[in-house]
Amino acid sequence: MKYDVLIIGAGAAGMSCALVLGSAISKPFAKDKRIGIITHQKTSHLQNALFNNVLGLAPGTLGRDILLDGKNQLKTLYPHVEQLGKEKVKAIEESSNGYRVITNKNIYETTMAVIAVGYTSLITIKGLESYIEPHPRAAIEKDRIWLKNKDHVVSENLFVAGTLAGWRSQFAIASGSGAQVATDILTLWNNGKHSKIHDKVTV
Repeated sequence: MKYDVLIIGAGAAGMSCALVLGSAISKPFAKDKRIGIITHQKTSHLQNALFNNVLGLAPGTLGRDILLDGKNQLKTLYPHVEQLGKEKVKAIEESSNGYRVITNKNIYETTMAVIAVGYTSLITIKGLESYIEPHPRAAIEKDRIWLKNKDHVVSENLFVAGTLAGWRSQFAIASGSGAQVATDILTLWNNGKHSKIHDKVTV
């Protein structure tokens, strides 16, 4: 299977990236793009999160509910974004046309890849080792990592989003990082013309 973009990870950053990309389906430059997201969430920090300080979320919202609701939101609003569940990424390799993503069940080809998994030192995706460094915005004793990048770009057509991109572990920050990566990809698809997607109330 060949994707135009494949997102690895479906926490705050990965799901935000998928939602923004999915919402661009009406745009000529995005309507024929094949988008996928690997929705392995078992190690997401959202599993144990409780939110009282996030704009737009009701106080007491549970992270595990956001994980479930996010997948349902994506499926309902943008079903063309393919959700690949119950798969864990084992490796990512450069290929002639982008990247090859190897899971415990399948092998996928993609032009662009977005890494949006957590920032613990337990990351097990082979092929990323040369980019891993100590996290610049986390306490040393926590042993957190990031993928060294510039403006979310690790290497050509390889992006990173969320805490693994070097941002602090706050829901709003991770979500914004994923949305930023999505708009950067939309801009690339739009031949470099800056692009973002907004829905508006019509009267």
